[in-house]
Amino acid sequence: MNTLKTVFLMTLMMVILILVGSFLGGERGMMMAFAFSLLMNAGSYWFSDKLVLMMYRAKEVTEAESPRLFSIARRVSTEAQLPMPRVYIIPGETPNAFATGRSPDHAAVAATEGILALLSDDELEGVLAHEFAHIKHRDILTGTIAATFVGAITFVARMAGWSMMFGGGSRDDRRDSNGISEIAMLILAPIAAVLVQLAISRSREFAADAGAAQFTGRPLSLASALEKLERGVERIPMANPSPASAHMFIVNPLRGGGVMKLFSTHPPIQERVDRLQQIAMGNA
Repeated sequence: MNTLKTVFLMTLMMVILILVGSFLGGERGMMMAFAFSLLMNAGSYWFSDKLVLMMYRAKEVTEAESPRLFSIARRVSTEAQLPMPRVYIIPGETPNAFATGRSPDHAAVAATEGILALLSDDELEGVLAHEFAHIKHRDILTGTIAATFVGAITFVARMAGWSMMFGGGSRDDRRDSNGISEIAMLILAPIAAVLVQLAISRSREFAADAGAAQFTGRPLSLASALEKLERGVERIPMANPSPASAHMFIVNPLRGGGVMKLFSTHPPIQERVDRLQQIAMGNA
């Protein structure tokens, strides 16, 4: 169901791009924007793992340096039928974790010192299984494609805005239009694209939770971990987290309520816990 939802949302984003491109920049402008965004995001897809690990000062560890984390990661990789990824530890007391890498053969999992101190072995296994599910589902590729569409839509809207500001278009075009529809499109199209991208991210979080439950057979362990992580992140927030990489973490490291929840890359923790409890009841 989550896969079908993702396909639908990706299709919707493509439709938005076509409409915005045709309305504001024509087919040529749309194709130029798409090619530019594709080029930019291709670079981030190939090198994002190294950049995000450097950003959070993650240190690669060996089995001798972190036997507990290595043992759990190896067990989950066997359960998920995936190659053993590189293992990193992020300094800091904030409890969180993420996975990165462009494919299962080029993957890495990173856990903070805080999450290792907070969670039991079963809970930590549930968290790592969630991250392995992201790797198996190739969610990094999905996120890159979504970011490409968002970048293209924003680029077309921005170029059209500059064109309008400096008198682009013929006089007849400007005389036949009061500009309200163009301004509305300039404002709403990028917002709509970002909301679709966030919906894709939330959908993949639910899918990763379900995948973790399948790998471990203990959905309630992940549910317990999520509740602990939510309280832990509120108590010890991460110092200067990057909004560009917030979607990678198992729990959103950014703080904010009210309208900001609409722009969150993660579903509410309680909704994720409720779904995991439903899976547990179904298994029982």
